[in-house]
Amino acid sequence: MNKPLRRIAIFCGLLVLALLIRDNWLQYAQADKLQSDKQNPRVAIQRYAQPRGDIIVDGKSITGSVATDGTDLKYKRTWKDGPMWSPVTGYASQLVGASQIESIEDGILTGNDDRLFFRRTLDMITGKKKEGGNVVTTLDAAAQKAAYDGLKNRGKGAAVAIDPKTGAILAMASTPSYDPSSFAGIMQKDGNTFGKLDKDKDKPLTNRALRETYPPGSTFKIVTAAAALEHGKYTNADEKTNTPLPWIMPGTTTPLKNEGNIPCKDATLRVALRYSCNTVFGKIGADLGKDKMLETAEKFGFNKEQFTPVRSNPSVFSKDMNTSQTALSSIGQYNTAATPLQMAMVAAAVANDGTLMEPYMVSQLQAPSLDVIEQHTPKKMSQPLSQKNAQILQSMMETVVSEGTGTNAQIPGYTVGGKTGTAQHGLNNSEKPYAWFLSYAKAKDGSSPVAVAVVVEDGSANRGDISGGGLAAPIAKSVMEAVLAKK
Repeated sequence: MNKPLRRIAIFCGLLVLALLIRDNWLQYAQADKLQSDKQNPRVAIQRYAQPRGDIIVDGKSITGSVATDGTDLKYKRTWKDGPMWSPVTGYASQLVGASQIESIEDGILTGNDDRLFFRRTLDMITGKKKEGGNVVTTLDAAAQKAAYDGLKNRGKGAAVAIDPKTGAILAMASTPSYDPSSFAGIMQKDGNTFGKLDKDKDKPLTNRALRETYPPGSTFKIVTAAAALEHGKYTNADEKTNTPLPWIMPGTTTPLKNEGNIPCKDATLRVALRYSCNTVFGKIGADLGKDKMLETAEKFGFNKEQFTPVRSNPSVFSKDMNTSQTALSSIGQYNTAATPLQMAMVAAAVANDGTLMEPYMVSQLQAPSLDVIEQHTPKKMSQPLSQKNAQILQSMMETVVSEGTGTNAQIPGYTVGGKTGTAQHGLNNSEKPYAWFLSYAKAKDGSSPVAVAVVVEDGSANRGDISGGGLAAPIAKSVMEAVLAKK
């Protein structure tokens, strides 16, 4: 063979070798990546080739699937009472993807999870159609309905209910909401619907219970009271505090004001919580100092994301403050901000004699055969208070409901503890404030099966009528009643 032909043969051989290497690289090294690439249409076709598994509440499905026409994606997702449940489930859209539980547990719901490999293999052998598994939640349908119905005519807001003993989330409502069925398909109308929701200034696609942080206002005084007891500043609810009136914030000439003419001078912790004295709790925060306040706040979960399994934004208690800023933070102002989930955790920890359990809302993952793949085990998160101090704080919160600002949460035959809050909103408090209420209810056997946090931003209410006791407490009451009715 002459020299030019030999060169051509070598060159062609190298091309064939490169092709083989590239082919093997794609088929083996890159196979999994390409198979799951969102740009690969086969991924979506496979995901929607069969009905998705269901999300379960109280033993019943709140989701379903329906066959479609005119598309390669054979089935699309449906929801029962979509606007009520979407803050929990999220959406699963052929066009825009999935969110929240629908996204996190997509492998189980589509049947593609590795833990279902044996089941898929057996179905292939027997010729049985592939099926998705189920996600069983901790939600209580009656509590969820009470929360959603209470919020939906109040504008923007959120409510969370927790079982203090386990951390199980019993309700998680957010308004305004949306119907995920309205854009579950792949047609142009689905895209138009999602586009309008995505651009809506009221953010209906946002789960406010997890993703919005609000100034907690006076509800944060529960954390400050806990810090005062845990760090030994006061040892009981009826000991007088050393609180002058007026009280000038350290390093300033500015007095910290109370709302109206209320008995806050040297008030006991019980009286101060009942009347929501800013001076008492602001001075407690300043006296304890930033580090002790931060320690207690973080034991309750502040400055940390929570995974329920859906991620929540971290609530905020600042780490860098002077003394007067610490005073303001200790009454839920300055930079302090909290999700409704976080404040429900505060109420739950107090109700559970000082033990805070990790919040969760998925109890089981099931195979299509209903065999349990994964069972959640409740986990202790922290101990913000001793049992003794938690019970002192319970007695204070129960006074708030029995004869203070939280009387709208009273439930005949049950003991209810609570704390109202009206949090400033906007530059120089120029916008309508947020109305908060935290509470728990004790059953007749002394157990506390439910703790609740509600926040309401009611744009239609008169500014003077906005209060935690007036707007948020009745919603919390209805949620607690729904849970208690089953006990």
